Amino acid sequence: MGANDVLARLNSSGFLRTQGFIGGKWVDAYDGKTIQVNNPATGEVIADVACMGTEEANDAIASAYEAFQTWSKVTAAERSKLLRKWYDLIIANKEQLGELITLEQGKPLKEAIGEISLGASYIEFYAEEAKRVYGDIIPTNMPDRRLFLLKQPVGVVGAITPWNFPFAMIARKVGPALAAGCTVVIKPSELTPLSALAAAELSLQAGIPPGVVNVVMGIAPEIGDALLASTQVRKITFTGSTAVGKKLMAGAAGTVKKVSLELGGNAPCIIFDDADLEVAIKGTLGTKFRNTGQTCICANRILVQEGIYDKFAKALSDAINNLKVGDGFTEGVVQGPLINEAAVQKGAEVLLGGKRHGLGFTFYEPTVISNVNNEMRISREEVFGPVAPLLRFKTEEEAISIANDTNAGLAAYLFSSNVQRTWRVAEALEYGIVGINEGLVSSEVTPHGGVKQSGLGREGSKYGMDDYLEIKYVCLGNMC
Repeated sequence: MGANDVLARLNSSGFLRTQGFIGGKWVDAYDGKTIQVNNPATGEVIADVACMGTEEANDAIASAYEAFQTWSKVTAAERSKLLRKWYDLIIANKEQLGELITLEQGKPLKEAIGEISLGASYIEFYAEEAKRVYGDIIPTNMPDRRLFLLKQPVGVVGAITPWNFPFAMIARKVGPALAAGCTVVIKPSELTPLSALAAAELSLQAGIPPGVVNVVMGIAPEIGDALLASTQVRKITFTGSTAVGKKLMAGAAGTVKKVSLELGGNAPCIIFDDADLEVAIKGTLGTKFRNTGQTCICANRILVQEGIYDKFAKALSDAINNLKVGDGFTEGVVQGPLINEAAVQKGAEVLLGGKRHGLGFTFYEPTVISNVNNEMRISREEVFGPVAPLLRFKTEEEAISIANDTNAGLAAYLFSSNVQRTWRVAEALEYGIVGINEGLVSSEVTPHGGVKQSGLGREGSKYGMDDYLEIKYVCLGNMC
């Protein structure tokens, strides 16, 4: 089925929403302005969506604040039931939601449906965790006192999400927020707002009360400034670039908000001489070329020990040469278009690809670059594209030094059959996530986040609830 046929069907089924979602109602921008959402594979306009700004953001915040007064008092069991209904609706409609992602973001349909399943898993997980937010009793230091700890929702949350995983990143933030008793104002990327709006529609169908979930999109600086300035917003959660994360962190200081930030990465993927070549190739392909290389945790630097370098470079090039590039709705395609063009670093040797794909427009050839060193720009900056730079190293110590020589610290990968080495290197790497002989590491049951300038806090797992809760100490006196 072609993109136009899919678009028509989604439109007729009610999945293609173009208005903002405030207080349980679908609303246009107050000045009537719209922005275009384009199909990155063709450049064609998918929809004109409301272009919102300060006024709409403030109304969404007010709606979320009002809803918080009641949602925070709803029992954990009831919140759990509503989240479970939301999950069930997402799973029941995962094919249509996946088609929507392929339309607005470009990734292959199979991968898009996989993203929906991943996002849904966060909603399901936190539906369960809602019932497991436990307090504590502290042994008293005086006989006439009793000391208690309560965990309570932080309040209204501003959730700012990126275009590369337009559904899963929302679910990973909104799931724990709602489970904890918080309400949310979602600001999706203006490039991919349709997934967020579809998620809001399903939350409404699930019975989640008006105002608990709100979506505003459009003028990013205005919406962001409104979230930062409001004293009613008590937390900002953001996934995106380090530069924007730093601005949000500084802006949040004015009202001393909690912040959780999942920022840029510069992930090393270390291939040792003793690695199983087949496992290493499979893992490298998984972490480097997922979503056409447009992920924060994808391998940005592939470090290969000199004894296996030439053999690995040839095997990787052969495997990449078989990757089918095309429109995400085409059967067998595993590499879709880019939202942004990738750049090729000068001074290195291009083994494969290195230029715009024959399909033109935003399609780029899967690329392998050899003889890269750690001082080149491609090693120092995150590349959001299907470009695999290969760096040669001699010793384990050199690999660790190169891998840690960056301000980023989100994810790292290593491939080796030596168990002692895997533990040594994993502990030495300055990263929040380490994959050993595995390139696909994301899961709802594991904590996702980085160190250094890759961010603050963790998302996913039982630890993902912590950033949406405040600890209150209660001292009860005169007990004797």
